Amino acid sequence: MPGRGAVQTVQVATVETVAASQASAPASVLEASGYVVARRAATVSSKVTGKVVEVAVEEGQAVEEGQVLARLDDTTARRQLELAASELAAADSRQSETRVRLAEARRNLARTESLLESGVSSTADVDRDQAEVDALTARLAAEADEVRVARDVTALRRQELEDTIIRAPFTGVAISKNAQPGEMISPVSSGGFTRTGISTIVDMSSLEIEVDVNEAFINRVRSGQPVRALLDAYPDWPVDSRVITVVPAADRQKATVRVRIGFETLDPRILPEMGVKVSFLEVEPAAGETTTPDQPRLRIPRAALDQDGEQDIVWLVRDDRIRRQAVRLGRVDGQQAEVVAGLEAGDQVVIDGLIEPTDGTRIRIVTNSEG
Repeated sequence: MPGRGAVQTVQVATVETVAASQASAPASVLEASGYVVARRAATVSSKVTGKVVEVAVEEGQAVEEGQVLARLDDTTARRQLELAASELAAADSRQSETRVRLAEARRNLARTESLLESGVSSTADVDRDQAEVDALTARLAAEADEVRVARDVTALRRQELEDTIIRAPFTGVAISKNAQPGEMISPVSSGGFTRTGISTIVDMSSLEIEVDVNEAFINRVRSGQPVRALLDAYPDWPVDSRVITVVPAADRQKATVRVRIGFETLDPRILPEMGVKVSFLEVEPAAGETTTPDQPRLRIPRAALDQDGEQDIVWLVRDDRIRRQAVRLGRVDGQQAEVVAGLEAGDQVVIDGLIEPTDGTRIRIVTNSEG
């Protein structure tokens, strides 16, 4: 560590003037790294616990919504459905019998009432036949309820049988196969050798990028901002993208804010969980900001930039000493940064060699060849 009065040997760069026409292409204002993620992905399981008898999907296979992925042993469910169907048929038969007996009882009641008017039968005979009609009417109503219950039970058993068939919940691609015929599967983890999923399905049309941006620089990101993405697998293939949204919550432990980025055009080469580097590009000036199209702009090497909290700074050379200078940046492209305010053309800024810099530190300027 140099002493308090020690002279530090540094390299400097001169602030350059660049015509606005030379910097008209969108440039990066922030760079970050993240991963390709799928907004719509699901590990498909069953609604019931059972033994797998067939798996009809393989890794990499495209599947359609509703396509059968696997089947469970349905022996018990099928027998229960057959039993429920038999009980429904028996309830229907009982109801039909009661309906016939009720019709007969009503005819008997009509004859008894006719005979009562002729003085052949008594009031007791009429009351007896009326009671029979009322009893059969009540029984018919009860049996109608039994038929409805039996029909509901049959529908339930049919659904239980259907639940032994596992189908794709949406159109996508299978990226894993997690179970084999003969294994047990359950919708909840129960330990042992019981599986909890058949296959993981990814909707490739829902792929996007998630990056964590340091909260000190999140003010450089806004919804709809253009982004240039470079997949680690294809570093020479830039993918045009755009900010979907800045998630309105920060991670206090990492001091970052999550940003969702959507691809302008999807490509089969883009796969979930791929690493990606993104450059947030300069956007049009916000309402109220004024620009002068022909006004020259200032440019410095990115190596000259330092950070003091959330403020961008440079170390400005003045009479063989350095001075902390706050700057406001415009576009940052590659190894160059545009300075909107804080410097003038011809100023010299330190780009290398400083150790624990402070205002007033004495320096000696060297060139690359001297170093």
